Amino acid sequence: MSGPDGATLLVKVNHNLKPIHDLNTPTQSRAKRNARVYRLQGAKAVAGSTPAAPTALTVLTTVPVAAAVCTKADPLTPARAPWPAPQPLHPIQFPTPAAGKSVIKVGLDIDLQRLTATIQWDHLQPKPARDFSSPTELVAWVREQTAAGHVLYTVYESCGFGYCLHYDLKEAGAISLVITPTLLDRTRRRKNDRLDSAQLCLRLSRYVDGHRKELHVIRVPSVTEQQRRETGRQRAFWRGLILQLANHGRALRLEHEGKTLPGHWWGPRVWKRLEPALTPFVRGFLQPVREQILLAKEQVDQLTVELEARVAHEKIPKGLGPLTLALADAEVCDWFRFADRKAPSSYTGCCPSERSTGGVQRTGRIDRHGNVHLRTLLVEAVWRLARWNPTWHAYRKLAGRLNAAGKLPKRWAVALARQLAVDIWRVRTGRSTWAELGFLEMT
Repeated sequence: MSGPDGATLLVKVNHNLKPIHDLNTPTQSRAKRNARVYRLQGAKAVAGSTPAAPTALTVLTTVPVAAAVCTKADPLTPARAPWPAPQPLHPIQFPTPAAGKSVIKVGLDIDLQRLTATIQWDHLQPKPARDFSSPTELVAWVREQTAAGHVLYTVYESCGFGYCLHYDLKEAGAISLVITPTLLDRTRRRKNDRLDSAQLCLRLSRYVDGHRKELHVIRVPSVTEQQRRETGRQRAFWRGLILQLANHGRALRLEHEGKTLPGHWWGPRVWKRLEPALTPFVRGFLQPVREQILLAKEQVDQLTVELEARVAHEKIPKGLGPLTLALADAEVCDWFRFADRKAPSSYTGCCPSERSTGGVQRTGRIDRHGNVHLRTLLVEAVWRLARWNPTWHAYRKLAGRLNAAGKLPKRWAVALARQLAVDIWRVRTGRSTWAELGFLEMT
């Protein structure tokens, strides 16, 4: 590396490195929180020195001293590039309209037949709610206002209609926000589309003025992320359909023969043994049910292979499994969306509820404010890891709290599920490795 006068700088690196992040440290500053990097200490440059052969403690580098970071596993190997900044939930900029133009705030209540909108211009009184017959009509009106130079904000609650309207509004030039479903007015026992859109418009107005807690904005996935996530949810749908059809067959035989059906009764070997024992009446109804189950089973197997192929190149802890990891990645969409370890922990919905006042602190059952699909995956994975990977650092902490039968209490399984989400986030963002977290058995 050359100095300001053209002289060669010899950088001497001290590899007695002190880790910034410590898993046992509960609180850290935001700059250091969960950062799996190591700071170089004692680095100094000597101008005019003659380059020498690199040794274990003297390394020639062509990068600035501040950028030379090393990993704990191999001090001589530079660490990977810094991970990107967490994705912001709120708009980065709140543009100011040109002279003579307005800020338009639109609260939307979406329905299959119509879209109800309450519109406020600047800080005037919101106008009475109006209806748009289709999303196309609303998007055309938004495009007309933005083309006239107005700054337009929209907000609506997430629902079963997906995010197609959000994408169209952004393309039309609006600043679109999607929030969690909320009880908008607790003071009245009345609820309809016009009242909801009016409340959303008022909250949006306060939000634009700087009160960010007025709206619980969610991260809208991209089209690609949404499609990747849908693969796992379609698999869950087909598995549920198999269970429903199998129980329907059991109920059918129980009603007409007084007997039940064994597990996986639709399988070829079990069905071959079971078919002669059925009456012609029951057999005639069970045969089409069995065919539907076999078709659903083929769909489940096909989707399972597709999901596991996404992580087939990775070494995964035994007990976690490629299917669980692929489904977790799809549900989260992007692990870099979380700024610190509290965010993935809260996203699981496994945090305890609280009702405290003064010096009294009361905590209760988990709040379930998170992704229910991810929470189910993590809890199931914890029970497997307790058997196949007991060296996991979080499980070792609770090993002394097993019940009299040597089993893990359910409440601790939920706590470990929350910690597992944090550990997967650490690995997926490059802050740690599976081995550093105590996962020794790999597949």
